[in-house]
Amino acid sequence: MLGEQYYLIAFFLALVVVWWLTPIVKRLGLKAGYVDKPNERKMHQRPMVRLGGVAIFAGSLVALLTVWGLGGFGLLPTPKEWEVWGVALGGVAFFSIGLIDDLLNLSAVSRLVAQIGVAALVWSMGVRIEFLTLPFFDLIHLHWLSLPITILWLVGMANAINWIDGLDGLAAGVCGISAVVLFVLSLFMEQSAAALIAAALAGGSLGFLRYNFNPAQIFMGDGGAYFMGFTLAGVAIIGLVKVAAVTTVAVTAVLLPYLVLAVPILDMSVVIISRILKGKSPFAADKGHLHHRLIKAGISHRLTVLFIYALTLWAGSLALGFSNIPSGWGFAIGATLLLIYLGWQVWCNSRKVEE
Repeated sequence: MLGEQYYLIAFFLALVVVWWLTPIVKRLGLKAGYVDKPNERKMHQRPMVRLGGVAIFAGSLVALLTVWGLGGFGLLPTPKEWEVWGVALGGVAFFSIGLIDDLLNLSAVSRLVAQIGVAALVWSMGVRIEFLTLPFFDLIHLHWLSLPITILWLVGMANAINWIDGLDGLAAGVCGISAVVLFVLSLFMEQSAAALIAAALAGGSLGFLRYNFNPAQIFMGDGGAYFMGFTLAGVAIIGLVKVAAVTTVAVTAVLLPYLVLAVPILDMSVVIISRILKGKSPFAADKGHLHHRLIKAGISHRLTVLFIYALTLWAGSLALGFSNIPSGWGFAIGATLLLIYLGWQVWCNSRKVEE
């Protein structure tokens, strides 16, 4: 295992760079006119710069390159080194796809094709889901199904994070919480490289929240959402799923990423199923997401965001418990109490609106 100073450098350097760079990106975005304008589906009331992902990406990249230059990634075996490069280069590519969309408004089909191509390339570099598990069964080897399932996971998570980016601070906070949980789990699984990437992403998310939490001053845009969603999915593979075959909690290890990222996964799944049942395209934008439903029920913007944060933390705490991390279940109990408290606040507020 690497010294803890490398994880601290990755986290705090990403945080400081994003904190410093975001206002600069905002000023440049306003001058260039790259803003997200209000409409009937969106929640903001005034034009907002949508290039915040540039700061998140730059902060994470600077942090990881600095740690790499200091020797923080150590001497990795060749297969593991390719996996890390796969996540890093894939993150660059997904950010680029999102940034081009923020600037030029790409079609949904062109974005999807590009994402599938990048995910396939990343799979070829060793970032692969090679096992699945079902209740009451051992690990199931995927063989040729590894490619389509890996693509579905990487592309799906990138878009899931983009889809929940509908309220001030929501996507950044969910990604930050998920990154912290993945950091802890990767450390526990002795996957130092994955932990370093997660630490940088957590720092970048927290630094961006300074300007993105309600009332937001800037949005992350597709570039930031795609970058964070893909990177979280990639870290989950190389930090947890890839080590399942050599751990004593193999079946559990395969399930952990789906617990950590359960909130965006379930939100996207419910929305897609709902749209299909209504005879609509699964890609047709609407107000069917969880945050839309809570706002419609009369819950305040901030309470809605905090409640979804609590849901994310609770799901992540279950992953800590099931992984047998010391005090993992104690943390899960604390997260459960927080969720119950915020859930009670949500219910009370919705009742007031009904009355």
